[in-house]
Amino acid sequence: MQTNTPPRSTIQLTRRGRLALIATGAVVAGTAVAVPLLTLGTDGVNKPDTLVILEGWRAGQVYEAVDKVLALPAGTTKKSLGKANLKLPNDAEGNPEGYLFPATYPLQEKATPEQLLAFMVDTANKKFNGAPIAAGAQRNAMNVYQAVTIASIVEAEATAKADMGKVARVIFNRLERGMPLQMDSTINYALGRSTLKTTEADTRINNPYNSYQRMGLPPTPIGNPGEDAMRAAINPVPGDWLYFITVKPGDTRFTADYAEHQRNVAEFNRNHRRSSAAAG
Repeated sequence: MQTNTPPRSTIQLTRRGRLALIATGAVVAGTAVAVPLLTLGTDGVNKPDTLVILEGWRAGQVYEAVDKVLALPAGTTKKSLGKANLKLPNDAEGNPEGYLFPATYPLQEKATPEQLLAFMVDTANKKFNGAPIAAGAQRNAMNVYQAVTIASIVEAEATAKADMGKVARVIFNRLERGMPLQMDSTINYALGRSTLKTTEADTRINNPYNSYQRMGLPPTPIGNPGEDAMRAAINPVPGDWLYFITVKPGDTRFTADYAEHQRNVAEFNRNHRRSSAAAG
């Protein structure tokens, strides 16, 4: 088992097989807002009757979705936070990130942003503060807020539900060894983007969410995890893994051996070059 951390410029712990350090510029992937289900109102106009919040969405995406479904000016929901009276844990310091629980929410006739945000947070508290999650967090020597933070990273990094427990174990193993997490997802959150590539310059930004430079967990969750990610965060699969990469779709490889990981990275690069050539 490898216990020393290789040079930071060579560690790769990312989603969908992308390299952690690529000399080219970042490619930003757009983030779509789910379209709520629609019903025909009494006045003959299509009106939304539900709001769909997807697993892994960041708070900003949730605010945008609420503005859209309630036909409000952009930014209205975010501005409503101060009067929403959300029941958040003290560690959150008023930031609902991680507690806007992903689900399908019914829309009342005169729904407000404050009501919808409170509904999401109340749902999260019911899910997170129950015996399974709270006891699982305690069993792993952390509080619920830390478990939500880990689950948010798992949600962002795992390409498949089956890999979530292993991604969680990588996070725990790195924390226990005093290694930086070095997750691209935290840098994406710091920069307010979703990208397939992280450059070396990105990993040097001065930001509390830069897990290449900062030790431990980021200061808040980096998205709103669903139940599968939460279960993975409190029940990580046993293993000694420290690295992972998705070599090709459906083939994510986990290892504790850095040399093996480098071979996996090389295979990914070969696959990537072939795919790029075929596309070109």
